[in-house]
Amino acid sequence: MIAPTQYQLDPADLETVLALVRAGTLAGAGERLGVDPSTVFRTLQRIERGLGQALFTRSRTGYQALELAQTLAGHAEQLESALESARSAAQAQPERVSGTVRITTTDTILHGLVAPALQTLQGQHPLLEFELHAGNDLASLTRRDTDIAVRATRRPPAHLVGRQVGPIRMALYAARQGPVQQLADVQAAPQDWVAPDDALPEHPSVLWRKRHFPKAVARYRVGSILTVMELVALGLGVGVLPVFLAQPHPGLVALTGALDECETGLWLLTHPESRHLRRVATVYGHLARTLVLE
Repeated sequence: MIAPTQYQLDPADLETVLALVRAGTLAGAGERLGVDPSTVFRTLQRIERGLGQALFTRSRTGYQALELAQTLAGHAEQLESALESARSAAQAQPERVSGTVRITTTDTILHGLVAPALQTLQGQHPLLEFELHAGNDLASLTRRDTDIAVRATRRPPAHLVGRQVGPIRMALYAARQGPVQQLADVQAAPQDWVAPDDALPEHPSVLWRKRHFPKAVARYRVGSILTVMELVALGLGVGVLPVFLAQPHPGLVALTGALDECETGLWLLTHPESRHLRRVATVYGHLARTLVLE
Protein backbone atom coordinates (compact mmCIF):
# COMPACT_ATOMS: atom_id res chain seq x y z
CA MET A 1 0.00 0.00 0.00
CA ILE A 2 1.30 3.42 -0.97
CA ALA A 3 -0.02 6.58 0.63
CA PRO A 4 -0.24 9.32 -2.06
CA THR A 5 -0.29 12.10 0.54
CA GLN A 6 0.45 12.43 4.25
CA TYR A 7 -2.57 10.93 5.99
CA GLN A 8 -3.94 12.88 8.96
CA LEU A 9 -5.16 10.60 11.73
CA ASP A 10 -8.12 11.90 13.69
CA PRO A 11 -9.48 10.86 17.15
CA ALA A 12 -12.12 8.60 15.55
CA ASP A 13 -9.38 6.71 13.69
CA LEU A 14 -7.45 6.18 16.93
CA GLU A 15 -10.63 5.04 18.68
CA THR A 16 -11.21 2.42 15.99
CA VAL A 17 -7.64 1.13 16.15
CA LEU A 18 -7.81 0.96 19.95
CA ALA A 19 -11.10 -0.93 19.90
CA LEU A 20 -9.71 -3.51 17.46
CA VAL A 21 -6.48 -3.90 19.43
CA ARG A 22 -8.49 -4.55 22.61
CA ALA A 23 -11.14 -6.79 21.08
CA GLY A 24 -9.10 -8.68 18.48
CA THR A 25 -12.15 -9.14 16.22
CA LEU A 26 -14.30 -6.92 14.02
CA ALA A 27 -17.42 -7.95 15.92
CA GLY A 28 -15.85 -7.18 19.29
CA ALA A 29 -14.55 -3.82 18.10
CA GLY A 30 -17.94 -2.97 16.64
CA GLU A 31 -19.63 -3.75 19.94
CA ARG A 32 -17.24 -1.43 21.75
CA LEU A 33 -17.80 1.36 19.22
CA GLY A 34 -21.54 0.86 18.81
CA VAL A 35 -21.30 0.11 15.07
CA ASP A 36 -21.56 -3.01 12.94
CA PRO A 37 -18.44 -5.07 12.02
CA SER A 38 -18.57 -4.00 8.37
CA THR A 39 -18.21 -0.36 9.41
CA VAL A 40 -15.12 -1.25 11.46
CA PHE A 41 -13.71 -3.12 8.46
CA ARG A 42 -14.26 -0.21 6.07
CA THR A 43 -12.79 2.28 8.55
CA LEU A 44 -9.72 0.10 9.02
CA GLN A 45 -9.27 -0.22 5.25
CA ARG A 46 -9.44 3.56 4.90
CA ILE A 47 -6.88 4.13 7.66
CA GLU A 48 -4.47 1.53 6.27
CA ARG A 49 -4.77 2.96 2.74
CA GLY A 50 -4.13 6.43 4.09
CA LEU A 51 -1.09 5.33 6.08
CA GLY A 52 0.21 3.15 3.29
CA GLN A 53 0.77 0.12 5.52
CA ALA A 54 -1.08 -2.62 7.33
CA LEU A 55 -1.90 -2.24 11.02
CA PHE A 56 -3.04 -5.80 11.71
CA THR A 57 -2.41 -9.32 10.53
CA ARG A 58 -5.59 -11.23 9.74
CA SER A 59 -6.27 -14.86 10.59
CA ARG A 60 -9.22 -17.13 11.29
CA THR A 61 -8.91 -16.33 14.98
CA GLY A 62 -9.05 -12.57 14.53
CA TYR A 63 -6.88 -9.48 14.14
CA GLN A 64 -3.37 -9.34 15.63
CA ALA A 65 -1.98 -5.84 16.13
CA LEU A 66 1.31 -5.01 14.40
CA GLU A 67 3.83 -2.64 15.98
CA LEU A 68 2.31 0.54 14.53
CA ALA A 69 -1.18 -0.42 15.68
CA GLN A 70 0.15 -1.00 19.20
CA THR A 71 1.83 2.41 19.14
CA LEU A 72 -1.34 4.10 17.92
CA ALA A 73 -3.37 2.28 20.57
CA GLY A 74 -1.04 3.65 23.24
CA HIS A 75 -1.67 7.20 22.02
CA ALA A 76 -5.40 6.48 21.87
CA GLU A 77 -5.35 5.36 25.51
CA GLN A 78 -3.63 8.59 26.50
CA LEU A 79 -6.30 10.53 24.62
CA GLU A 80 -9.01 8.47 26.29
CA SER A 81 -7.56 9.18 29.74
CA ALA A 82 -7.15 12.88 29.02
CA LEU A 83 -10.74 13.14 27.80
CA GLU A 84 -12.12 11.43 30.88
CA SER A 85 -10.00 13.63 33.14
CA ALA A 86 -11.34 16.69 31.34
CA ARG A 87 -14.91 15.49 31.82
CA SER A 88 -14.29 14.93 35.52
CA ALA A 89 -12.80 18.41 35.88
CA ALA A 90 -15.83 19.93 34.18
CA GLN A 91 -18.36 18.38 36.56
CA ALA A 92 -20.54 20.93 38.31
CA GLN A 93 -19.87 19.15 41.60
CA PRO A 94 -16.28 17.88 41.33
CA GLU A 95 -16.46 16.13 44.70
CA ARG A 96 -19.04 13.73 43.26
CA VAL A 97 -17.34 10.83 41.50
CA SER A 98 -19.37 8.97 38.90
CA GLY A 99 -18.96 6.34 36.21
CA THR A 100 -18.42 2.62 35.97
CA VAL A 101 -15.38 0.89 37.46
CA ARG A 102 -14.61 -2.62 36.27
CA ILE A 103 -12.94 -4.93 38.79
CA THR A 104 -11.60 -8.41 38.13
CA THR A 105 -10.67 -10.84 40.89
CA THR A 106 -11.39 -14.40 42.00
CA ASP A 107 -14.66 -15.49 43.58
CA THR A 108 -12.85 -16.10 46.86
CA ILE A 109 -11.43 -12.58 47.07
CA LEU A 110 -14.62 -11.03 45.71
CA HIS A 111 -16.84 -12.57 48.40
CA GLY A 112 -14.34 -12.46 51.23
CA LEU A 113 -12.73 -9.03 50.74
CA VAL A 114 -13.78 -6.88 47.79
CA ALA A 115 -17.57 -6.95 48.17
CA PRO A 116 -17.51 -5.94 51.86
CA ALA A 117 -15.10 -3.11 50.99
CA LEU A 118 -17.35 -1.85 48.19
CA GLN A 119 -20.32 -1.87 50.53
CA THR A 120 -18.69 0.83 52.64
CA LEU A 121 -17.83 2.84 49.49
CA GLN A 122 -21.42 2.89 48.26
CA GLY A 123 -22.54 5.53 50.73
CA GLN A 124 -19.57 7.78 50.02
CA HIS A 125 -19.96 7.76 46.23
CA PRO A 126 -23.53 6.78 45.28
CA LEU A 127 -23.00 7.68 41.60
CA LEU A 128 -20.34 5.01 41.09
CA GLU A 129 -21.32 1.77 39.38
CA PHE A 130 -19.35 -1.47 39.26
CA GLU A 131 -18.81 -4.36 36.87
CA LEU A 132 -17.38 -7.29 38.85
CA HIS A 133 -15.74 -10.21 37.07
CA ALA A 134 -14.65 -13.33 38.96
CA GLY A 135 -12.06 -15.38 37.08
CA ASN A 136 -8.44 -16.46 37.07
CA ASP A 137 -7.20 -14.57 33.99
CA LEU A 138 -5.26 -11.29 34.14
CA ALA A 139 -5.39 -10.78 30.38
CA SER A 140 -8.60 -8.77 30.61
CA LEU A 141 -6.80 -6.04 32.58
CA THR A 142 -3.85 -6.16 30.21
CA ARG A 143 -6.20 -5.48 27.30
CA ARG A 144 -8.01 -2.76 29.27
CA ASP A 145 -11.29 -4.70 29.56
CA THR A 146 -11.13 -3.93 33.27
CA ASP A 147 -9.79 -1.14 35.45
CA ILE A 148 -8.61 -2.84 38.66
CA ALA A 149 -7.45 -6.37 39.44
CA VAL A 150 -7.25 -7.83 42.93
CA ARG A 151 -5.11 -10.95 42.72
CA ALA A 152 -3.31 -13.55 44.79
CA THR A 153 0.13 -13.99 43.26
CA ARG A 154 3.81 -14.19 44.09
CA ARG A 155 4.83 -12.35 40.92
CA PRO A 156 2.49 -9.64 39.63
CA PRO A 157 2.88 -8.85 35.90
CA ALA A 158 5.60 -6.25 35.33
CA HIS A 159 3.47 -4.17 32.94
CA LEU A 160 0.89 -3.43 35.64
CA VAL A 161 1.23 -1.03 38.56
CA GLY A 162 0.01 -1.61 42.06
CA ARG A 163 0.77 -2.48 45.64
CA GLN A 164 0.80 -5.55 47.83
CA VAL A 165 -2.06 -5.48 50.32
CA GLY A 166 -0.61 -8.24 52.48
CA PRO A 167 0.05 -11.97 52.70
CA ILE A 168 -2.65 -14.54 52.01
CA ARG A 169 -2.19 -17.32 54.54
CA MET A 170 -3.70 -20.78 54.14
CA ALA A 171 -4.40 -23.66 56.50
CA LEU A 172 -5.97 -27.11 56.46
CA TYR A 173 -9.62 -27.19 57.54
CA ALA A 174 -12.37 -29.71 58.28
CA ALA A 175 -16.03 -29.54 59.26
CA ARG A 176 -16.47 -28.38 62.85
CA GLN A 177 -19.06 -31.07 63.56
CA GLY A 178 -17.26 -33.84 61.70
CA PRO A 179 -15.05 -36.72 62.90
CA VAL A 180 -11.79 -35.01 61.86
CA GLN A 181 -10.79 -32.45 64.50
CA GLN A 182 -6.99 -32.40 64.37
CA LEU A 183 -4.13 -32.98 61.95
CA ALA A 184 -3.35 -36.33 63.59
CA ASP A 185 -6.72 -37.63 62.35
CA VAL A 186 -5.69 -36.89 58.76
CA GLN A 187 -2.26 -38.44 59.27
CA ALA A 188 -3.62 -41.55 60.97
CA ALA A 189 -6.15 -42.63 58.34
CA PRO A 190 -6.97 -41.80 54.71
CA GLN A 191 -9.44 -38.96 54.39
CA ASP A 192 -11.52 -37.61 51.52
CA TRP A 193 -10.23 -34.29 50.23
CA VAL A 194 -11.95 -31.37 48.52
CA ALA A 195 -9.62 -29.58 46.13
CA PRO A 196 -9.44 -27.32 43.05
CA ASP A 197 -9.83 -29.08 39.72
CA ASP A 198 -7.51 -28.99 36.71
CA ALA A 199 -8.33 -25.32 36.12
CA LEU A 200 -5.95 -24.51 39.00
CA PRO A 201 -3.19 -27.16 38.71
CA GLU A 202 -0.53 -24.94 40.28
CA HIS A 203 -2.61 -23.66 43.14
CA PRO A 204 -0.52 -23.67 46.38
CA SER A 205 -3.08 -25.89 48.11
CA VAL A 206 -2.79 -28.53 45.38
CA LEU A 207 1.01 -28.52 45.49
CA TRP A 208 1.01 -28.73 49.30
CA ARG A 209 -1.38 -31.70 49.36
CA LYS A 210 0.60 -33.61 46.76
CA ARG A 211 3.84 -32.96 48.64
CA HIS A 212 2.66 -33.88 52.13
CA PHE A 213 -0.15 -36.35 51.38
CA PRO A 214 0.89 -37.90 48.04
CA LYS A 215 -1.56 -40.80 48.41
CA ALA A 216 -4.53 -38.62 49.31
CA VAL A 217 -7.56 -38.81 47.03
CA ALA A 218 -9.27 -35.58 46.02
CA ARG A 219 -12.74 -37.11 45.92
CA TYR A 220 -14.35 -33.75 45.16
CA ARG A 221 -12.64 -31.53 42.58
CA VAL A 222 -14.27 -28.15 42.02
CA GLY A 223 -13.67 -24.99 40.02
CA SER A 224 -13.25 -22.48 42.83
CA ILE A 225 -11.80 -22.13 46.32
CA LEU A 226 -15.13 -20.76 47.52
CA THR A 227 -16.76 -24.07 46.58
CA VAL A 228 -13.96 -25.97 48.32
CA MET A 229 -14.88 -24.11 51.51
CA GLU A 230 -18.59 -24.87 51.27
CA LEU A 231 -18.05 -28.58 50.65
CA VAL A 232 -15.54 -28.87 53.50
CA ALA A 233 -18.05 -27.16 55.81
CA LEU A 234 -20.64 -29.76 54.77
CA GLY A 235 -18.30 -32.51 55.92
CA LEU A 236 -17.50 -33.94 52.50
CA GLY A 237 -13.75 -33.87 53.15
CA VAL A 238 -10.82 -31.81 54.35
CA GLY A 239 -9.30 -28.99 52.34
CA VAL A 240 -6.74 -26.20 52.32
CA LEU A 241 -8.36 -22.77 52.48
CA PRO A 242 -7.40 -19.09 52.84
CA VAL A 243 -7.48 -18.12 56.50
CA PHE A 244 -9.23 -14.80 55.82
CA LEU A 245 -12.12 -16.70 54.22
CA ALA A 246 -12.34 -19.78 56.43
CA GLN A 247 -11.64 -18.34 59.87
CA PRO A 248 -15.01 -16.51 60.22
CA HIS A 249 -16.98 -19.54 58.94
CA PRO A 250 -18.84 -21.13 61.87
CA GLY A 251 -18.84 -24.57 60.26
CA LEU A 252 -15.07 -24.94 59.93
CA VAL A 253 -12.24 -25.92 62.27
CA ALA A 254 -8.55 -25.34 61.51
CA LEU A 255 -6.41 -28.48 61.64
CA THR A 256 -3.11 -26.61 61.20
CA GLY A 257 -1.66 -23.18 61.64
CA ALA A 258 -0.76 -21.11 58.61
CA LEU A 259 1.11 -23.19 56.03
CA ASP A 260 4.23 -21.28 55.01
CA GLU A 261 4.54 -23.17 51.71
CA CYS A 262 1.08 -21.97 50.62
CA GLU A 263 1.49 -18.28 51.40
CA THR A 264 1.04 -15.83 48.54
CA GLY A 265 0.58 -12.08 48.32
CA LEU A 266 -2.62 -10.17 47.68
CA TRP A 267 -1.99 -7.48 45.05
CA LEU A 268 -4.08 -4.52 44.03
CA LEU A 269 -3.25 -3.82 40.39
CA THR A 270 -4.21 -1.44 37.63
CA HIS A 271 -3.04 -0.43 34.17
CA PRO A 272 -0.65 2.57 34.02
CA GLU A 273 -3.09 4.47 31.79
CA SER A 274 -6.04 3.83 34.13
CA ARG A 275 -4.65 4.80 37.51
CA HIS A 276 -5.05 8.56 36.93
CA LEU A 277 -8.73 8.36 36.02
CA ARG A 278 -10.74 9.88 38.84
CA ARG A 279 -13.26 7.05 39.19
CA VAL A 280 -10.51 4.41 39.12
CA ALA A 281 -8.25 6.32 41.50
CA THR A 282 -11.13 6.72 43.96
CA VAL A 283 -11.97 3.02 44.06
CA TYR A 284 -8.32 1.96 44.00
CA GLY A 285 -7.51 4.23 46.94
CA HIS A 286 -10.51 2.98 48.91
CA LEU A 287 -9.56 -0.66 48.37
CA ALA A 288 -5.96 0.08 49.31
CA ARG A 289 -7.15 1.55 52.62
CA THR A 290 -9.84 -0.98 53.52
CA LEU A 291 -8.69 -4.41 52.31
CA VAL A 292 -7.43 -6.14 55.44
CA LEU A 293 -6.04 -9.67 55.73
CA GLU A 294 -6.03 -11.60 58.99
